[in-house]
Amino acid sequence: MSLKQNLYCKCEELLNQRLKVIQKTITDIQNSLLSETKSSAGDKHETGRAMLQLEREKAGQQLADIQKQFKLLHKINPEIETTIVTLGSIVFTSQANYFMAVSVGELKTNSQQFYAISPATPMGKLLVAKSKGDAIQFRNQEISILEVL
Repeated sequence: MSLKQNLYCKCEELLNQRLKVIQKTITDIQNSLLSETKSSAGDKHETGRAMLQLEREKAGQQLADIQKQFKLLHKINPEIETTIVTLGSIVFTSQANYFMAVSVGELKTNSQQFYAISPATPMGKLLVAKSKGDAIQFRNQEISILEVL
């Protein structure tokens, strides 16, 4: 398995883990809403239901965000190597290594450390359309691009 395929799979695994947590949260909220009975005091009951509704909306938003991230990740073809930084690129810099995909944080593979970031992040925006030998300024620091795959 190539480095890019490995990083792609790790991103997919992390998104799947997040998806399971959110789905469980939604199921728990649904069960709580169903088990709420009218036997408790009126105002207290309505407040409890309103809080659960808010939690359900928040979880629904998180679910929508995860689905957007999956859509973005699935636009990547891990077989393709690039020379200019774009979605799906692996970028080695003088500061850190990046996988331009979805923002899932730190990934370790083959004893190397990478940060999976979205092209929409501040660092991602600076890296997009750059190539080997280019430099960017980030937090008053010059960062050189050593390699793009």
